[in-house]
Amino acid sequence: MAEQDDGAGLLRAFGRQLKLLRERAGLSRAQLGARLGYGEDLIASVELGRRIPRPELIDRADHELNAGGVLIAMKDEVARARYPAFFRDAAKLEAEAVELHAYDALVVNGLLQTDEYARAVFSMMRPPFDDDLIEQRVSARLARQSLFAKRPAPTLSFVIDESVLRRPIGGSGVQRGQLEQILLIGQQRNVEIQVMPLHRKQNAGLAGPFTLIETKDGRRIAYVEVQNVSHVHTERDKVRGLEVKYGILRAQALTPHESLEFVEKLLGEP
Repeated sequence: MAEQDDGAGLLRAFGRQLKLLRERAGLSRAQLGARLGYGEDLIASVELGRRIPRPELIDRADHELNAGGVLIAMKDEVARARYPAFFRDAAKLEAEAVELHAYDALVVNGLLQTDEYARAVFSMMRPPFDDDLIEQRVSARLARQSLFAKRPAPTLSFVIDESVLRRPIGGSGVQRGQLEQILLIGQQRNVEIQVMPLHRKQNAGLAGPFTLIETKDGRRIAYVEVQNVSHVHTERDKVRGLEVKYGILRAQALTPHESLEFVEKLLGEP
């Protein structure tokens, strides 16, 4: 329940503000939706705090309702409410990354996930998420992938345990689509993907997944998460230790070229 309540107060406050401005303008939900290019149901969901509005909806609503920037002023906080509280700081740092390096041993990294794979992951959460929360989380996860479109392009690398690639989360069709996406992203010049084979006798990542981030202002940060408990490390000794560990992981894993060949081989298996 705590997970589902994260950011709910902010979304309800935004929804009440939108409703007040709409009623002041003498518009019904259907009329406002028509002006903004959205359906009446979506406007209702936003006003009730059940859906997180897209940035472009906020911009258009502010203009159409002559809000004078009131709604736009809330846009950054509304965007942050897409994420669970334990991930919000990390999401902000991730968006600012000029370098990002991640080791994953449980599921495919969120930056690489397909829509179907992400939905399957969130559908497996226990206690279960309701449908609206699943859609919010999927939308937020896919929005993070705008990092790939940044210019100048950030340097990105991922070391993925072989077990992650073999785990058929969502079924074989979802798994296949996810492997195809990994192949596609792995061909980008600023991205390197490596696979840690199960047969390796040495694996420096047995303590679990982690992410290393360097921001445009030169900050070097490590992010660690387990069971919805997370920590952003900025202390240099801790970050340096994980940087050393990541370097060892990359040396132990298949090369990027070998890794993409391995993923292609998995796609060819029955």
